[in-house]
Amino acid sequence: MITALALDDEPLALEIMKAYCGRIDFLDLKYATTSPTEAMNYLKDNPIDLLFLDINMPGITGIDFFKAAGGNALVIFTTAHSEYAVEGFNISATDYLLKPFKFSRFMQAVDKAREQVNYINTVDPASQYLYIRADYSTQKILIDDIIYIEGMDNYIKLHIAGKKPILARMSMKGIVEKLPEKDFIRVHRSYIVSVKKITSAKNKAVYIDATEIPIGINYAEKVLPLFNA
Repeated sequence: MITALALDDEPLALEIMKAYCGRIDFLDLKYATTSPTEAMNYLKDNPIDLLFLDINMPGITGIDFFKAAGGNALVIFTTAHSEYAVEGFNISATDYLLKPFKFSRFMQAVDKAREQVNYINTVDPASQYLYIRADYSTQKILIDDIIYIEGMDNYIKLHIAGKKPILARMSMKGIVEKLPEKDFIRVHRSYIVSVKKITSAKNKAVYIDATEIPIGINYAEKVLPLFNA
């Protein structure tokens, strides 16, 4: 199921969006509003897979809203102004719908989003890569390069060997489901670590060289016996 949010300053456009979304069984429109402030507040506590954003709105454009949201969602822009199309695609928009659009064209855009979501959620068992949506693009990460993962509210920070950390809008539960169970262990509600990267464990913490990662009280019984601590 793809979760979605729609933002458009025209109430009639939102009603059309709701009707179109209601006809697609794999799409769940969680929130629809004419207020950018309400939409932003919703996104702070509710990760969404797909945004439908009108571009030409008073106060803020859909493009600026998408940049300010800073999340991990895909975006389909909707507008009556074709001159915004190039800028929309420059930030890796999934599609661009020119109003008024028919359901068949809407469905085409949503199908593109479904393909991207499926791609992002895929782990290649042969090469062991993760596909993570971050910084307005899909990033391919070698699982073996992941050192540890840090949970930060509705985001995760992936610490990767030889690279800058990657910040992605995803839950800890969501990333756990993507990782090989035998290679990673959750040691704290806010930390998942690569088992092979751990160099020692003592005093209710695991260490990856000089990096200390706490072991949560609810995880100690499972974690500490692995290292004879």
